[in-house]
Amino acid sequence: MTYRRHSVVFKRQIVEEWMSGVSLGQLSRRYQLSSALIQAWKKKYTEGQLVEGPSADDQALRVRVAELERMVGRLTMENDLLKKAAEFIRQQRNASSRVITAKDLAASNGRVKP
Repeated sequence: MTYRRHSVVFKRQIVEEWMSGVSLGQLSRRYQLSSALIQAWKKKYTEGQLVEGPSADDQALRVRVAELERMVGRLTMENDLLKKAAEFIRQQRNASSRVITAKDLAASNGRVKP
């Protein structure tokens, strides 16, 4: 058995037709809906629950987008850290491969006198 899904706009339309004077039986036959379903829609309508909002698919997509945005932020931070680490390592390699002069040595620890 397959169930039909009806939009909030459609449900409100049916309830408003019923409230405007069309009989429940006429609506039930015209739209091939059970009278109990229409009555349930009317109850939701009067309680203010029959309002149009984001669908379940929209909500799931928003949750997924939020997850992906967090992941992009984390990966961006990791990428920046790795770039800084690579630059630090490059500077250390360059510093260790330079010729050390007495002036450089004196500046580093202050023990050697020229």
